[in-house]
Amino acid sequence: MFNFDEEHYLQLGRDAYALREKVENLADELTKKGFENLFFIASGGSLALTDTFEYIWRTKSKIPVYSEMAAEAVLKENKQLNERSLVILQSKSGDTKETVAAAKYLKEKGITTIGIVRIADSPLDQIVDYSIVEKVENFAGGDPENMVLYFLLFRMLYNNGEFPNYKKFADELENLPKALVSVRQQADKKAEEFAAKYKDEQYQLWIGSGSLWGKTYSYSMCVLEEMQWIKTKSIKAPEYFHGTLEIVEDDTCVVLLRGEDETRVICDRVENFTKQHSSKFTVFDTKDYVTEGISDEFRVIIGQLIMTGVLDRISVYLEKMRNHSLDIRRYYRVLEY
Repeated sequence: MFNFDEEHYLQLGRDAYALREKVENLADELTKKGFENLFFIASGGSLALTDTFEYIWRTKSKIPVYSEMAAEAVLKENKQLNERSLVILQSKSGDTKETVAAAKYLKEKGITTIGIVRIADSPLDQIVDYSIVEKVENFAGGDPENMVLYFLLFRMLYNNGEFPNYKKFADELENLPKALVSVRQQADKKAEEFAAKYKDEQYQLWIGSGSLWGKTYSYSMCVLEEMQWIKTKSIKAPEYFHGTLEIVEDDTCVVLLRGEDETRVICDRVENFTKQHSSKFTVFDTKDYVTEGISDEFRVIIGQLIMTGVLDRISVYLEKMRNHSLDIRRYYRVLEY
């Protein structure tokens, strides 16, 4: 495939899977210690990545789960965030200033923290109570973080009697990197055609729901806006019919990301309406992609990564066809703000 190092990707997957025992031991320790609620606190795409886990946790666990932007978490008095909370913080660089500030804030309050980072001895790595450092090098996707969160969160669900098939799931995750290479291969032609057709569209609507909402939001903001400077609006499928549909015209570029969870029927409704009113409407559906080695019962859980594989292929073709590097920034980590 164009601009894809398969062996490097598979090695990243093996490295992430190798963390299984360490992360499971941590999950067991935290379960034994006990916690009354779970928080995800991060910034930007790192927080969006956890959205699918928040969604699935809510469908499986009686333990409350919350999500907070790091910059807001330190400013407001959240009565649910207390010494009995368990907080997961993420920062690929380990030095995102808002997330580091949140970690310091939580430490002062005596709240248990876990940090997921890619750089050892980074500020976040040094502050948190428990740190998971991934061997990732220069890799933009969130696949390794997902693997770590699968082991951590679903092991805790298992310990609580809320996910009895954990061992089967965790064993099958060893097949996931290869399955996701296959997804990229399956998606490549459609991704290239989409990029060629819509590379010059300067305003786009991206719609998602349920366990794919975080991916919809993060791709719109972190890739199309941040990396390609394309004005993009992400909208939840249930909200689409309460305002945004009024700006849809025949030449409006609209993209629907459809998953396989309970909210699929809402996406069907979006499709039925939009295909009648826009000639620039595209659907990417996780159901279209085979993931050999992963049981159907776990498809919803890995749906975000299936869609990531599809979108990654769009990204590399947009970069090529628009002659616009995914690495260039005008402001982010360039200027003071």
